[in-house]
Amino acid sequence: MRTARFTSPMDPGFRSLNASIRFDKRLVHQDIDGSRAWVAGLERAGLVTAEEAARIGDGLERVRAGIADGSLPLSEDLEDIHMNVESLLAELIGETAAKLHTGRSRNEQVATDLRLYLRDAAHRIADDLVSLLDALASAATDHGTVVIPAYTHLQRAQPVLFAHHLLAYAEMFLRDRDRFLWAANQANVSPLGAGACAGNQFGIDRDLIAERLGFSGLTRNSMDAVGDRDFVCDFLHAAVLFMVHLSRLSEDVIFWSSSEFGFVDLDESVASGSSMLPQKKNPDACELGRGKVGRVIGHLVGLVTTLKGLPLTYNKDLQEDKEGVFDAVDTVSGLIPVFEVLLRTMRVIPERARGALEGGYLEAISVADYLTRKGVPFRNAHTLAGEAVRLAVSRNTTLGALSIADYQGLDARFEADLFDAITLEAALNSKDVVGGTAPTRVAAEVERLKEMVRVFRSEAGVTHGE
Repeated sequence: MRTARFTSPMDPGFRSLNASIRFDKRLVHQDIDGSRAWVAGLERAGLVTAEEAARIGDGLERVRAGIADGSLPLSEDLEDIHMNVESLLAELIGETAAKLHTGRSRNEQVATDLRLYLRDAAHRIADDLVSLLDALASAATDHGTVVIPAYTHLQRAQPVLFAHHLLAYAEMFLRDRDRFLWAANQANVSPLGAGACAGNQFGIDRDLIAERLGFSGLTRNSMDAVGDRDFVCDFLHAAVLFMVHLSRLSEDVIFWSSSEFGFVDLDESVASGSSMLPQKKNPDACELGRGKVGRVIGHLVGLVTTLKGLPLTYNKDLQEDKEGVFDAVDTVSGLIPVFEVLLRTMRVIPERARGALEGGYLEAISVADYLTRKGVPFRNAHTLAGEAVRLAVSRNTTLGALSIADYQGLDARFEADLFDAITLEAALNSKDVVGGTAPTRVAAEVERLKEMVRVFRSEAGVTHGE
């Protein structure tokens, strides 16, 4: 900003480079809330009278309303949201506004604003994730009996319930929710009172201000308070991992909805067509979800790179913390409801899924398990199962189509009950452990997820359907 220290005007190009109002105007509510709390601290310290505090507080609310309805325009010449609010306040209430910034630095002010913003954004996203988890639980319930191949190395591996596959993403999103809540907690300490870098010189009551803003505690070092952006990185880290998980879900759905797989059919509300090819229904929601992960990763890497060379305390480089995190908030917040719709409207095609279980020799592990239960060492059983696969491949048939004589030609310990042991149902039911794909286990996990959703909503004061 231009102060009495300067006599010459600012270069227009530098003024534009230096100004942050075009993006930090998003912090207007946090800036006004912080200023109102600061005034309470000034009043407690005897630096403003009760009448002046009331006048400033009323003026700040008028500024808030004027910015919201456009009657009080923001100016790039005033550089940032902090100076714009203070200038507009002065227009409304006169020189009393000059007392607002007593003992306060923009260094602590912007750190406070951003902490308030990210604390609320992280909580909001965590709440949004509950709706996404609910959509996964609903999809798992609706398609609870559908069986698909699980893949390793993109090769068919073992049969699993489709619901079990969906629940894998529920686990990821549950961890994401925890990370966003952790990020909110990391942001939830007040730097107000840190000054420019050395602390407040007027004995301001930091606890009072923190309480007014709902912070759970105070920063303990004034230099760290104004130079720290770890809490921004924490939020971006949570956003990155969520986006990575959403991208992996997108990849699966893209495969499943292709003509080659055909396991699912996406609703038209989350798909689009081709300008040239009339038959196309493209999974663009998934492709955009997969594609946008790169920009969020870039925001985290960009900020960490900015921070790695900064000396204490505040440096103008820290202005680079906002555009990326604002975009990350918008990206994550915009994608969650789209994928909720996608999951709630996605139609599963059981016959296509079941058809993919045939011809891939997914029963091979069941053949090996059968022998293992008869006392054959697993490595030997694995070899014999592989020989059975090779025999079936040579005859262009399935493991189930081989005769008992074929199996006994490989090992006399094969008996007729082998064919009951290698059915699809037997393969699923055998995985009867916590985390397994046995239908009873999966059904229990779906109910567990539904109960978690109910608890989360209760904790947030939200009931289903509101």
